[in-house]
Amino acid sequence: MEKVLILDFGSQYTMLIARRVRELKVYCEIQPCTIPLHEIRAFNPAAIILSGGPASVTAPDAPRCDREVFALGVPVLGICYGLQLMAAMLGGEVEKSEQREYGQATLAIDDPADLLALSAVPADGPRANLHSADAGRGDGLLVWMSHGDRIRKLPPGFAVIAHTDNSPVAAMSDPSRRLYAVQFHPEVAHTQRGKEILSNFLFRIAGLKGDWNMASFIRQSVARIRERVGAAGIVMGLSGGVDSTVAAVLTHRAVGDQLTCIFVDNGLLRLGEAEGVEKLFREHYQIRLEAVDASAEFLAALLGVADPEEKRKAIGRVFIEVFERAAARIPGVEFLGQGTLYPDVIESVSFRGPSATIKSHHNVGGLPERMRLSLVEPLRELFKDEVREVGLELGLPEELVWRQPFPGPGLAVRLLGEVTPERLELLRKADAIVTGEIEGWEGRRQVWQYFTVLLPVRSVGVMGDERTYEYVAAVRAVKSVDGMTADWADLPHPLLARIGNRIINEVRGINRVVYDISSKPPATIEWE
Repeated sequence: MEKVLILDFGSQYTMLIARRVRELKVYCEIQPCTIPLHEIRAFNPAAIILSGGPASVTAPDAPRCDREVFALGVPVLGICYGLQLMAAMLGGEVEKSEQREYGQATLAIDDPADLLALSAVPADGPRANLHSADAGRGDGLLVWMSHGDRIRKLPPGFAVIAHTDNSPVAAMSDPSRRLYAVQFHPEVAHTQRGKEILSNFLFRIAGLKGDWNMASFIRQSVARIRERVGAAGIVMGLSGGVDSTVAAVLTHRAVGDQLTCIFVDNGLLRLGEAEGVEKLFREHYQIRLEAVDASAEFLAALLGVADPEEKRKAIGRVFIEVFERAAARIPGVEFLGQGTLYPDVIESVSFRGPSATIKSHHNVGGLPERMRLSLVEPLRELFKDEVREVGLELGLPEELVWRQPFPGPGLAVRLLGEVTPERLELLRKADAIVTGEIEGWEGRRQVWQYFTVLLPVRSVGVMGDERTYEYVAAVRAVKSVDGMTADWADLPHPLLARIGNRIINEVRGINRVVYDISSKPPATIEWE
């Protein structure tokens, strides 16, 4: 399989590079820039991309990769910090720029025939020639810059192929060694034809085919799971969400009845969800399912708990206890399946180390070591949208594949303040109205996630000429690709009006509805 290695130097855009490469149907992985050379050789990359980063290569503690990366004989593309590092490590000179360059800049092309071999690329599909039509000529190409250093002296063997007013070397190349670098960020949407620049590097320079797809991923995953699990038993926690469902169906295709899914009803699920999960897996997929109603245990553990992190810890602790008891009743189990996705993995291997903890993640961690189970994570290489592609390829119903992301702690983190059965019931009813209305809207596929939050405050209202003092519900709907960033969705006003009117009229105990217009960042998608 063709593989691209992305070395991370701490850029906020590193994951975007991976996404763009995957969109071009080329498999890639992100590793910290400090990865040892023998591990790079073992990965056997067909090409290497050096990410940007916040450091200056002129600093004594600036991050570096092994110099032999440039002598492996595979094409290398440096981006932003990657360009400066390539120059510094190969004999050039980098200096502090008199004027920093942030935001859009106009790229002037010095050698149109050489900029990442653009003129030699046929104008078809993802390999379209960047120099066709308007790009790269006339007023130049608009690109996104984010740097404070610049190259003062080129390394031996390199030539300038583009510049800006502030960067005499905005792109350089040594075609004989297939080493290329750009000062700007082709992975961000602000750069014109940025995806095509990456495409030119992958297809024209590295000679890749771009044949990685979800069908091939499924074949490879089934073979890997069979080889790993052998004749042993495997258990998998099932939530009924997209990730765990796709992981379970994929694993079942590999090992059949060796898989037992354990569905823990924590009492924090949406309206009718527990019944739906059991029916789907027992009747439709015919996968072995152990259903455990532990709602009383979870609600007892949450009694009097209002802090979001304390809620998550309490729910995680009880889940482990319940899951462990259920798994112990299944003979021959040696493996634990999980629906871990690639964004979780990236965070754990980032050059900067794991990000500051905003809130604990329900997919990270695992069961106690005393269970002595080996992990099987069939989706750990995929982004969320790729998981949905796998689901469709496996024949899962479209409504399940496009099901709303749902947090592991369930409604407990959408019920601000203390969790009680009475408030849970209010939230379930209000959320069912929001979900039903948006699912009936023709533009629903434009929205990544939508749900209801019950606030721990009451407001004064008037109904039937009488004073009310009831809870406030907040509606949240966001647009996103993978959940890493998100913008609030501008839902049609008539739709919002119907949602608010129905909640106030149909859910006794709520007399006010508000709409959340916060983006991520600075806010998170979930409120807790």
